Amino acid sequence: MKPELFFEKLENQLLDEKPFVAYSKPGLRERETKAWLQITKQSFNTKDFTESGFVFSPFNAAEKTYLIPTEDAEEITTEYFAEENSEENISEATNFPPVLTNAKTQKQHEELIQRGIESIEKGNFEKVVLSRSEKVETQLKAIEIFKNLLKKYDSAFVYFWYHPETGIWLGATPERLLEVERNKFKTMALAGTQPYKGTIDVHWREKEIDEQQIVTNAIFENLKDKVSGSIKKSELYTSRAGNLLHLKTDIQGALDKSTKLKQLIMALHPTPAVCGLPKEKAKSFILENENYNREFYSGFLGELNIKSEKKRNSNRRNQENQAYASISKKTDLFVNLRCMKLEAGKANLFVGGGITKDSNPTEEWEETVNKTHTIKSVLVK
Repeated sequence: MKPELFFEKLENQLLDEKPFVAYSKPGLRERETKAWLQITKQSFNTKDFTESGFVFSPFNAAEKTYLIPTEDAEEITTEYFAEENSEENISEATNFPPVLTNAKTQKQHEELIQRGIESIEKGNFEKVVLSRSEKVETQLKAIEIFKNLLKKYDSAFVYFWYHPETGIWLGATPERLLEVERNKFKTMALAGTQPYKGTIDVHWREKEIDEQQIVTNAIFENLKDKVSGSIKKSELYTSRAGNLLHLKTDIQGALDKSTKLKQLIMALHPTPAVCGLPKEKAKSFILENENYNREFYSGFLGELNIKSEKKRNSNRRNQENQAYASISKKTDLFVNLRCMKLEAGKANLFVGGGITKDSNPTEEWEETVNKTHTIKSVLVK
């Protein structure tokens, strides 16, 4: 489908107030952008994750997880081109909206960080991820912001979600929560942040290395009774997402036959990279102390049990029987980071950071300011 018609269909879906999601997976400069346009206005939810469709789930798993089911949606696709050296240009952009300089907001966030550090020192938990929100005015419509995201972030999962009950959300997240096909799974441990300054060959502080190791260890611990074999991990490496660098470890393995998808999802969500460790104690601290509702920030979203067809050569010498189709179900979920909620001409940005015993409140504040730059560049023409 031509891009003009694709985006026109998204606009019409918004006008009709019908749920939809449009998204593009990371990796290719000439990207396939897909959308699921819900045919009816009915609101669908999932609790057991057995359905097929696209899910949009909040940070707090006790709240509703929304679903656009494949059987009640039209699937459309187009190709949309990322700009040449798009992510190279992000760090050089000079037309960001102004950096937040609200002294009161900074003081409140630093006090929150200090409370987190004190709780860690008391032994309540090992790590906690604390966040804030920031409203930025924008003259751009949601469709224009989505196009900017697609052009600028080819290494992220870029999305545009709308539902009458949730409003408009957009984002470009670098973190995959979970990929499952047949009995194989992939996930990642992502932590530590510093600005990109032209190279990924950088020095990481002990605090960031320790934080990343905490995340990796927690994922292994949560998955150990759900896999049928050994869990494999890559070497620790530096990964780039826009104008930010992160420490990353890829993790994969095979599932136990008795493991349900919901069990696997809930073993990982919320990850130590967006919540903390131990999970429940860190989550309780977040819900009691952040003083705002994260909603879908640091939740997860993505394809759920979507049929995937792979063609394989059954006998290369036999031209009459060249290929056969192998059909399976695939789930591909991403953590909802680098995201915003758009309402009334303002983009509500969400940003946070991992807190350990070695954290410094002022440095943590500055890190959140750097992180907002990753997303602010798409709010201007």
